[in-house]
Amino acid sequence: MPVYSPELNPVEQVWQWLRQNELANKCSKDYDDIVESCSHVWHIFISNIEQVKNICFRDWLNLGC
Repeated sequence: MPVYSPELNPVEQVWQWLRQNELANKCSKDYDDIVESCSHVWHIFISNIEQVKNICFRDWLNLGC
């Protein structure tokens, strides 16, 4: 895979969604606060299965489903 290939790496779109929708413009007190915020946002993201599928789906990806 090329060094920078967000179209081939679905996690790039996941990070983009997390930053744009939940993590943008927030201040944290300390490291533990950052970890807690990221954990909370991750659970928000994975709770919507259709959203995960839409962000991570690739036409060329065959999951055998």
